[in-house]
Amino acid sequence: MSLPALVPPPIELPPRVAALRASVREFLQQELEAGLWTPRADVWLSGWDERFTKELARRGWIGMTIPTEYGGHGASPLDRYVVTEELLAAGAPVAAHWVADRQIGPSLMRFGTEEQRQKFLPGIAAGEIYFGIGMSEPDSGSDLASVRSRAVRVDGGWELTGTKIWTSGGHRAHAFFALVRTSPPDEKNRHAGLSQLIVDLRAPGVTVRPIPLLTGAHHFNEVVFDKVFVPDSMVLGEIGNGWHQVTSELAFERSGPERFLSTYPLLSALIGELQGVTDPGIRRQVGSLVSRLWTLRGMSLSIAGALEAGHAPELAAAVVKDLGTRFENEVIDAARLLVSIPPDPGAEPGFARLLAESVLHAPGFTLRGGTNEVLRGIVARGLGLR
Repeated sequence: MSLPALVPPPIELPPRVAALRASVREFLQQELEAGLWTPRADVWLSGWDERFTKELARRGWIGMTIPTEYGGHGASPLDRYVVTEELLAAGAPVAAHWVADRQIGPSLMRFGTEEQRQKFLPGIAAGEIYFGIGMSEPDSGSDLASVRSRAVRVDGGWELTGTKIWTSGGHRAHAFFALVRTSPPDEKNRHAGLSQLIVDLRAPGVTVRPIPLLTGAHHFNEVVFDKVFVPDSMVLGEIGNGWHQVTSELAFERSGPERFLSTYPLLSALIGELQGVTDPGIRRQVGSLVSRLWTLRGMSLSIAGALEAGHAPELAAAVVKDLGTRFENEVIDAARLLVSIPPDPGAEPGFARLLAESVLHAPGFTLRGGTNEVLRGIVARGLGLR
């Protein structure tokens, strides 16, 4: 039996991006020298800094792939890839714009109406409109087909009742895409009857409840809908087509460099702590991590190339997220094993604080965006094995 390729063919970045990369690095160095932020782990979820986001937008580094007629820059996914990997590697505070720039913009371009594009895309590109994700529910995490949030047809729109959970940045975001049930599931297709609505998170009937981390930090939320009115103009795509749209959206969410660079600042600090170490076993272990990181980068970059070619590589995205999130946890394991510095979230910027942040965030690495078990099921189906 001939099996399909798991990831698209390897690609090389075009020479033009070298100048872009240099500009981003120079900007980040200036920000660090000015003391405007310090490198952190898992910054695309926890590093919320609206000043920084607006500065990126001013330089044209948000909304890069959004067409110019909607306030974007009409650049390629490869240009955006270069910017995002530099931001993540630096541990820069990118959470405010991350979801909107990564998947909301592309989804609006693919499924949104002209009114929706005009309403949201210019603000996203300007770093002024922030989005969350409304998929998981208290009793429906990985099994999105079992969502219970329900939208009922009313005059001029839909009345939404239900609950979403683990909404990162929901207490600050302006809106999110909510996956809801608009009709009962088909007996033969549990994914039938799902739709996506663009919900204003400050609308009457919306309650956002914080879910603090053990450290006291807060970026997760529960969002409750109590008869929230959503106008017809805020239906994303087609009623009943929600599952197809969500799987397309998740390809953007799962395939990017954030799926293996969340702990890159820790890996960099680990290598710094091990300077001068000559033990061949330690050197091999660190070398293995670096080589795997480079391999994951190549896989992720090939997906960016596929996106530039107009493809939606859901299977490849699942592979990258599965391998990447496991890699991130192995970076933490190596840091704890090879360096005798305990994690300390209250320490000065450096290894101890990065290790603490990584340890505390690690349980979510293999859960968010689809558990690794779900991802392996996607891969198996893509290979025709189930």
